[in-house]
Amino acid sequence: MPRWGVVSSIASPVLLIAGWTVAARLQPPSFSQVADTVSALAAPGATDRWVMTLVFVVVGACDVVTGAALRPAAAAGRAILIAGAVAGMLVAANPEHAGSGSVAHAVWAALGFAGLAAWPLAAWRRGRSVPWGLRPRVCLSAVTVQLVLLVWFIAELVSGGGLIGLAERFVGAAGAVWPLAVVLTCRGSTRLPRWSLDLPAPKVGLPSSRLQRGHSVNATRK
Repeated sequence: MPRWGVVSSIASPVLLIAGWTVAARLQPPSFSQVADTVSALAAPGATDRWVMTLVFVVVGACDVVTGAALRPAAAAGRAILIAGAVAGMLVAANPEHAGSGSVAHAVWAALGFAGLAAWPLAAWRRGRSVPWGLRPRVCLSAVTVQLVLLVWFIAELVSGGGLIGLAERFVGAAGAVWPLAVVLTCRGSTRLPRWSLDLPAPKVGLPSSRLQRGHSVNATRK
């Protein structure tokens, strides 16, 4: 794992969470981070909408860099991560419109969420030395958690629930944090000494020096 990949994976969740927090504080008091979506922060008419728009672009670029740096992962998973990140960047180019919505915004947002949630299914590898974050069961667990959060968000969106903003933030945070977790496990595994990953099987029996001593003692007694 190159260091620039570690930096990009750390920057993504930090900038995303800090960005939507700062952008929300710039809005009127009526704005709620629990009930209002993150996309509303970049919509036409929002106060300083450029803040969240820039965050979408920068975070997407960080995820693209992270996908390029995740060399221990399977190529298909890395490609899906990068595609999801690009879709997230296109969300910024197609903001939603208050009252009428935006088909392009909805499509790119759905593709972005799907890519960031599903990429671990195509990134896993088998083997004793595979980093923890890329093992099949771990990847399946990560996808399951993100899909549950995504279903929650969709349910809030369809029903017009009062927790739609909170659900979207959980989905976004999970999608940004998991690549960081994988990167850290890959980075940690490269620091292990090679002999610790493939130890030889222990030999049963006495060392040769002790066997030679035993033979010499027996010969003396005879």
